[in-house]
Amino acid sequence: MNKALLCLFLCLSVCQALFAQTDSSVTPSVIKTLTLKQYADYKKGPALAEMALPATMNGYPMPDEVLKYKKELKLLPVQVTRLTEISKYLQLKKTEIGQSVLRNEKKLDEMFSTKKLDEGSITFYGNRYGLYEGEYRTSVLTACYNTYNSLTQPQLTKFWQLKNQK
Repeated sequence: MNKALLCLFLCLSVCQALFAQTDSSVTPSVIKTLTLKQYADYKKGPALAEMALPATMNGYPMPDEVLKYKKELKLLPVQVTRLTEISKYLQLKKTEIGQSVLRNEKKLDEMFSTKKLDEGSITFYGNRYGLYEGEYRTSVLTACYNTYNSLTQPQLTKFWQLKNQK
């Protein structure tokens, strides 16, 4: 029995030590230039809130935010459908852009690790990050614009009142 308890204690200690070592902010991912956290974040896609600031700070809401208040805003079924479509498209773009960034990062890593690169390739793949960010920001801002245009002025006013109460 003592051997069994000792073995169990040893197994638990080893598991705890292994678990403690998997800090996702420093542990490499399948792409060695990214941590597990960065990799997971890109798989989910870039964060929405910061990309939407020019719109949201000027009264153009995010579709998911509006859908949270659909009862209070008395959204019509056609509005709910439209906002759901906008939201789904935005989530699709978010995932698509994240995947593109991961492919780009993998290609950069591969080029440097195999030493098969030149300044033109570096410039090409480096500039793609800007293109991805621009495409995503455009999608987010367009979603806010389309959300705004899907609501009546009284609904917009009520939305911002509800949102500011939180």
